Amino acid sequence: MNIPTENGKKPISLNLDRIVFIGRTFEEYKLMFSLEDNDLYGRQILDCPSGACSFTAIAAKKYNADVKACDIAYYYTPDELKEKGTLDIEHVISRIGESKDGFLWDAFKNVDGLKEARTKAINDCITDMKLDCERKRYIPVELPWLPFDNESFDLTLSAHFLFTYAEQLDYEFHRKTLQELMRVTRTEIRIFPTVDLEGKRYAYMDKLLQWIRNEGWSIEEVKVPYEFQINANTMLKLCRI
Repeated sequence: MNIPTENGKKPISLNLDRIVFIGRTFEEYKLMFSLEDNDLYGRQILDCPSGACSFTAIAAKKYNADVKACDIAYYYTPDELKEKGTLDIEHVISRIGESKDGFLWDAFKNVDGLKEARTKAINDCITDMKLDCERKRYIPVELPWLPFDNESFDLTLSAHFLFTYAEQLDYEFHRKTLQELMRVTRTEIRIFPTVDLEGKRYAYMDKLLQWIRNEGWSIEEVKVPYEFQINANTMLKLCRI
């Protein structure tokens, strides 16, 4: 992956067609990360990568949280992302509809309910992005690099990226990305889920957990009250010692 240029231009290799721009709702985030209200009020929070999620918009408005949302997709305009995300929702919904047995439908009831949730998330995200004209909340980045000072955030959240794409992202990329998330976080990191797209536990998890402990962080695998993809019901909770 290329490091973004200092003038904020899109990396040369970045192709919008290769980015899937979908996201989860704020309500899903609270369940995925077992978040309580006191985890959010007035806190400095990083959501990375954040995609088309509505967490930043709702947490900033409802909880007065200072949230930064980071994603490689944010090199594109809100209108470009809205168009792309709408097409991606249709594609993902059709694929999930073909393999419904790999998912639990308690939260959404059916495919139409899932589509409604994904559409709500992107609408909230894009609306907030358009209000954030100077990109103070929605910041384009290309991991494993982040443009923040050491220990800038009380809490960092990372959903459906690390471990999810275990076949596409090698162990070294996972380690470097985690190292960067740890650098910018002063208290706690939560990562969901701990399995890949097939619902299998990340193959190098034990090696990675030992490295995290050696870096001076405590870590535990926590079951959460959210499961849509089967077996995707645990998060990693890292705390700086």
